[in-house]
Formats: sequence, structure tokens, C-alpha cells
Amino acid sequence: MENQKKKTYGLSAFTPLFVFLAIYLGSGILFALLGYGGDSFKQIPRTAALVAALLVCLCMGGKERNLEYRMDTFCKGAADANTMIMVVIFLLAGAFSGVASAMGGVEATANLGLTFVPQQFIFAGIFIISAFVATAMGTSMGTISAIGPIAVAVAEGAGVSLAVALGSVLGGAMFGDNLSMISDTTIAATRGAGAEMRDKFKMNGLIALTAAIISCVIFTLVGSSGELTGTFEYDLIKVVPYIFVLLFALTGCNVFVLLLAGIGVAGAVGIFTNSITIIEFAQAVGSGMSGMFEICIIALLLRGVSGVVRDLGGIDWMVAKMVSKVKTRKGAEYMIAAMVSIFDAALANNTIAIILAAPLTRQMAAEHNISPKRVASLLDIFACVVQGIIPHGGQILLAVTLTGLSPFDLIIHNYYVYILAIVTIITIQFGLMKTREEKEGIPLYDENMEPVAKKGNL
Repeated sequence: MENQKKKTYGLSAFTPLFVFLAIYLGSGILFALLGYGGDSFKQIPRTAALVAALLVCLCMGGKERNLEYRMDTFCKGAADANTMIMVVIFLLAGAFSGVASAMGGVEATANLGLTFVPQQFIFAGIFIISAFVATAMGTSMGTISAIGPIAVAVAEGAGVSLAVALGSVLGGAMFGDNLSMISDTTIAATRGAGAEMRDKFKMNGLIALTAAIISCVIFTLVGSSGELTGTFEYDLIKVVPYIFVLLFALTGCNVFVLLLAGIGVAGAVGIFTNSITIIEFAQAVGSGMSGMFEICIIALLLRGVSGVVRDLGGIDWMVAKMVSKVKTRKGAEYMIAAMVSIFDAALANNTIAIILAAPLTRQMAAEHNISPKRVASLLDIFACVVQGIIPHGGQILLAVTLTGLSPFDLIIHNYYVYILAIVTIITIQFGLMKTREEKEGIPLYDENMEPVAKKGNL
């Protein structure tokens, strides 16, 4: 009864998020106009913009919501069980990447691939190596940092296009970031949609693999005149931790157990090969986790702000508007794709875009009986696509720093994300990839919009 008396705010409930966007996006555009280049969006950090959003949250709610109530609402949103699970997974994924990188796993994997790449498949080979590394590491930024300089050196040595070489790195990095079970985007999408990681991997994998094969054909055609030179030394045992994580992830192993085991295997390999000491192993765990601190803080603050927006009636208002305009399953899937794309274009961060969009999709997905794994797949795919074509995205800006090329030179040659978008749109337009439950009309959600189908069946 008490909740019924509280005023709802409709569109104005999103004021905290509008403030966040205005400060972060507005300042980025302003500093870009002032000539700050790739550092434009770093001048006002996202965390600072979110603090401003928090202040707005504490000022909204009217007399029926006192300050203590507003703070409790924010904290309940931030401390949601799914959010805390997501944060812990972020930290463990960072620890694994830190240890695997410290013991030389990234370099060994890259050199292993380059050793067996035929001359006519230079770009396709770089794409595949980047895809494997990103899938194993769960980070596109880390992959670009590790493989980008190698791709530049290979391109210069072979006398081929730097833009295409980095385009192949970008494409492979986005493939792995989109598909990896320890990627922050996958974690955010599955937790937000209520899907199992293994189910989302299978749904996503069919689409991503199709796009990757087509991309390899294109990269082969444009890179057939190159010549790969040099020797690439590698230690096969250092690739083991990545293979271990990939294989056991497919078995449906609990993600906490998987990541803890992966950290142990990577550490054991590093100590066995004298690549790291026990102390360096511990330091790599710490540094890997610290690299995830910002996204953890952002996730907590965003979920807290979203909790306030929900309490003010904003989420219900937005969902009602969306549901009223969407009449078919196809329309619902396009709406999910458009929503996360808009958020990503504005924020230039695919993980944050997914965190924001996921709660808005549940009622619409339930209304049209779209399985959680399909929702998670769409969220991750379109956030990945947009992230790969916006000039202010972190991946593009990082790649630009390696060569000094224009962002648009790289965007043009990031073939994979365009093909990924086309393949996914085809599945939406023609109603492909429906699950058995969806075809038979079996309810996938309960009255609280929570998934009800058995684990592994969606």
C-alpha cells in the first residue's frame, strides 16, 4: 500500500542517467573539439560522471521518499545478487588474464599462430590469432595491446596495408570479446538476461563463427600479396592455460571454479617454466584484479542508479512504452538491438551499455517469449558491433595509437563487425535460430520476468 502512494516520474525518472550521459558524453565531445584527440573522453572519467548521477539520485523522490530511503534504494540496486556475482567474476577473470599474460601466454599463443600462417593468409592468420587470444583472455583491449604491435611489425615487414592488418586485429579481438565466457560483456549480458554462459556461447557461436569464416575469406583476398618473414619462437606449454579454460568452459563448469582453476593452471605453468616466481604469481593476480576495479565500480554505481530509476517508476514507464510499440517477436529483437546500440554509441563502452540495457529487455522478451540466451546474444553482439565502428571507442583509439592512422581508416577495414551485424540481422528478419521452447510456445519466464526453463535447455 505504501508503494502505491509513492509518486512515479515517468521519463523524468531517468534524470540521473541523463546527467551521467550529459557530463561524460558532453565533456568528451567538448574536449574533442578543443583538440584533445584520443584523450577527449578521458578528461572527465565515467566514475566522476556517475558520482554526479548519484547526487541527483539523492535529490529525487519527493517528500514520501526521505534521504535515508533514497540511499537504501541506491544501495539495494547496487547490491543486487546478480551484480555482486558479476563483480566477483570480473575480478577473477582479471586475475586469470594477469597471470596468463605475466607467464608469457599471450606472446606464445601469437607466435605459435604466426609460425603456421601461410604467406597468402597473413591477415586471415592475424585475425584468427587475435580471435583465439581474445576468446581465451576475455578482453579485446588486452588483445589489441598484445597482438597490435606484432601485426604492425608483420605488415611493415611484408609491405602490406597497416590499416587492414589492424582491422584484422580489431575484428579478431571483437570476435573473442563477444564470444569469450570470461569476457566482461558476456558476464554482463548473461547475468542481465538471466542466461547460462554455456547456452549463450552456443547461440552466439553459430552467428559469430559464420561471420568469422566470411571475414577470413575477405582477409585472405586482400592479403594474398603479402609475405610473412621472421622467426616466431614459442613454448607450447604456455598456451595450455588458455586451452584449459576454453575446453572446460564448454563443459558447463561453474564459472567461479573454472576461473580459479584457470588461475592455478596458469600459475603452475609459469612457475614450472621459470617464467614467474610465486611472488610474481601473487603480484600478477593482484594487478590483474586491479585492472578490473574501474569496471566493477562502474557496474555497482550504474546498478545503484538503475535501482533508483526503477523505484521512481522509470523502468516500468520505459518498458510500457516499448511493449506498446512492439507487436512481434521480430520487432522485439530489433528493439533490443537498437537499445543497446544507442547506449553503446553514447557511452563508448559495450559492457556499460549492456548493463544499462539488460534490465529493460526482460519484460519485452517475456512478452514475446524470447529465450534468455537469445536476449544475451543480441545484447552482446550489437554492443560489439557498435563498439567496433565508433571513432571514440576504446578499441579504435587504442589501435590508432599504434600507427597514427585515422580512426576512420581502421573502421573501414574492420570487416568482421559489419558481417556480424548482417548475419545477425538475417537471423532476426527471417526468424532463424528459434529454440524448441520458443517454437512450442513454452513459457520461459515467470510473473517476475525471471527465467523458469531448466538450466541448459534454453
